[in-house]
Amino acid sequence: MDLFTSSILTNWHPHPEVLISLLSIELLYLFLVYYIPKYNNNLTHNSYDTAIFTIGILVLLIALISPIHEISDGFLFSAHMIQHLLLTLIAPPLLVISTPGWIINPIFKIKPVYIILKTITHPIAALSVFTLIFSLWHLPNLYNTSVTNHYVHISEHLMFIFTAIIMWIPLFSRISELPRLPYILQLPYLFLLSIGQILVFAPITFSSEPIYQWYINAPRIWNITPLTDQQLGGIIMKVGSGTIFLSLMIRAFFKWYNEENKVK
Repeated sequence: MDLFTSSILTNWHPHPEVLISLLSIELLYLFLVYYIPKYNNNLTHNSYDTAIFTIGILVLLIALISPIHEISDGFLFSAHMIQHLLLTLIAPPLLVISTPGWIINPIFKIKPVYIILKTITHPIAALSVFTLIFSLWHLPNLYNTSVTNHYVHISEHLMFIFTAIIMWIPLFSRISELPRLPYILQLPYLFLLSIGQILVFAPITFSSEPIYQWYINAPRIWNITPLTDQQLGGIIMKVGSGTIFLSLMIRAFFKWYNEENKVK
């Protein structure tokens, strides 16, 4: 490994806006889950949730300031797909799973907020919005704009995280006002999410030539050609998302099966 590649792999880039934002979210979460239950015995929390939420924040941190960010921004499309996997399919479900409903419930007293959240987290809307946003940002022209403009790139990542949280709510919500889907309905929901991923990454994976100009012009590392890098990125995202969605489909099936047997 040459010095250039070695320096990339050890280059952590602590963006102040990322560190301040994620630290603030973590501290607010810790304050809410440990301070408020002291004054309301009806509210409960456990250290397991805290650990899961903190892992979710750490995953976001790794995605946004670790060498993954450096490599994805300047060298490899495949590294960018690993970053997108972390931002959409790993961190968001951890945050949703570990957030007690009572933290969010007070904002539903504001009727316009309740109506908006109820609308955008409806399974059809949540699935559609996430798939649409994710697909649009992988169109070559918009993608190249995002990697050449820092503020556009920040907007892209925020949209990924926000729409991914919305997408995961029908599966893992702990909010009574936004109930999760019954297990039998989680099966088609997950299946359609998987199909949406195929529509995005099939053209990327099976293209006969590289379609992202930014990576065509990028310095080569590890002797990976732009086309191989692009195809590897498509495979990483599809295999990663497929594994997650298939695992959750199997889980949903057995949960539904066990519920049906209990009824009988």
